[in-house]
Amino acid sequence: MSVLVTGGAGYIGSHVVRLLHERSDSVLVVDDMSSGVRERIGSSAFLQLELSAPDAKQKLTQAIQEHGVTSVIHLAAQKQVGVSVQQPELYYEQNIGGMTNLLSAMRESGVDRLVFSSSAATYGMPDVDSVTEDQVCNPINPYGETKLIGEWMSANASRAWGLRAANLRYFNVAGAGWPELADTAVMNLVPIVFAALKAGKSPVVFGDDYPTPDGSCIRDYVHVHDLAEAHISALDYLERDERKYSTFNVGTGSGSSVFEVLAEIKRASGIDFEIDIQGRRAGDPPSLCANVSRIESEFGWKAKRGLAEIVDSAWAAIS
Repeated sequence: MSVLVTGGAGYIGSHVVRLLHERSDSVLVVDDMSSGVRERIGSSAFLQLELSAPDAKQKLTQAIQEHGVTSVIHLAAQKQVGVSVQQPELYYEQNIGGMTNLLSAMRESGVDRLVFSSSAATYGMPDVDSVTEDQVCNPINPYGETKLIGEWMSANASRAWGLRAANLRYFNVAGAGWPELADTAVMNLVPIVFAALKAGKSPVVFGDDYPTPDGSCIRDYVHVHDLAEAHISALDYLERDERKYSTFNVGTGSGSSVFEVLAEIKRASGIDFEIDIQGRRAGDPPSLCANVSRIESEFGWKAKRGLAEIVDSAWAAIS
């Protein structure tokens, strides 16, 4: 199998690329290198390209044909929720424009298998603690909207020209499968806490009065290595003639509170830091976890690593 991985030099992408190499797949990485690291992709063929660029379709088509690509894992996207609110045009241009060029190049090249990196942000603020894929999607920011539109685009391509697509809705991704593949972006809770500790500051918790056991928000944290393995399982799923579903939650099925995550970081780091409690942020639901029965039954995939392993691996990667 020859797999094109967009965003393959990034945090999640580099884990996917490494697993593909471990099973001897040929890999072509396409990345604009805005946050990627070239050394992470090993011996993969590489094309530096912004997917939404005017000439991206032509360059993608040429690269797909030259490297005999048979499947695509599409991870490349802008993903900062706050920035998407401030600069929605940028997110529509890059996330939807990039998806348009990629699908066009795939159709022109006869490549009909796509694993799409979606997000739990497609759900918005559902009024349930455990979210199934049948939950009505109502994203509350442009980032979530672009991911939902990407799912619509893959569905339309399936109807129009037979694309086989699996949309993976990630929950909260953290940890490191290998130390050199650590999350270098300070966007999610674990790296944000690490950055605060490195700067000698107290980590901030937004809200300690939620209707949860300890008052802090509960989220479903999935180890990045488990998530990468889900992509490999998705590729295998697309080889089946019978595929009942196209959209899958990727999580553990259980949640951890912010205070529980901080307690694990104290344990792993050996630092007994103070916590800065501030008011709630608008738009934060008290609890949000994935119902993972679909991916478990259809892929035979299940997260193997828990919160302690997530925090231990993330801390070891920066120590």
